[in-house]
Amino acid sequence: MDFYYAPASAPCRAVLMTAQALGIKLNKKLVNLFAGEHLKPEFLKLNPQHTVPTLVDNSFAIWESHAIIIYLAEKYGKNDSLYPKCPKKRAVVNQRLFFDMGTIYQAFFDTYVLQYILKQSVAPETYNKIAPAFELLNTFLEGQTYVAGDSLTLADISLLATVSSYDVAKYDFSKYANVTRWYENLKKTAPGWEENWEGCLIYKKMLNN
Repeated sequence: MDFYYAPASAPCRAVLMTAQALGIKLNKKLVNLFAGEHLKPEFLKLNPQHTVPTLVDNSFAIWESHAIIIYLAEKYGKNDSLYPKCPKKRAVVNQRLFFDMGTIYQAFFDTYVLQYILKQSVAPETYNKIAPAFELLNTFLEGQTYVAGDSLTLADISLLATVSSYDVAKYDFSKYANVTRWYENLKKTAPGWEENWEGCLIYKKMLNN
């Protein structure tokens, strides 16, 4: 299946790690956003929102990282460990995924991405949204090794992509002991961590520039 992506992007890296966790081989297609490749007619036919990541499985196209990783887990997972079938367990995973999308990653996008990647003006108080997001994540991890249950799920993978982006952006989250413990564990155990970190280092160069 074709995977249109930018390696620095946290959402793209979440899909890459999910694919490794599921043993899926992706046909990776780099998209140069700064060159406008996502606005070409052939890409707009696949994804009218012209965003990455975008996945094309035969003739089926899907975008938005959380939708993609759920699709991959449901279609190709050999079991339901990454995305449980139990409604209650799945609800917790979904909540953490929506928290990633709408709260902690959104705070990253509204600050670091807008200011340092897209070169837009960001009000200093916008950065105040980050600490409450990490406080919530720290609470979710109280007494738990993983963020949504007793084993690795899609929620851990997606949040790992986000938190590692904060890491290379030099946001100090060391005071959140549960987050730090969880992060250090997943750096050693999460499938696809090495490729995720390679993308993070590309992100670091972009931020420094």
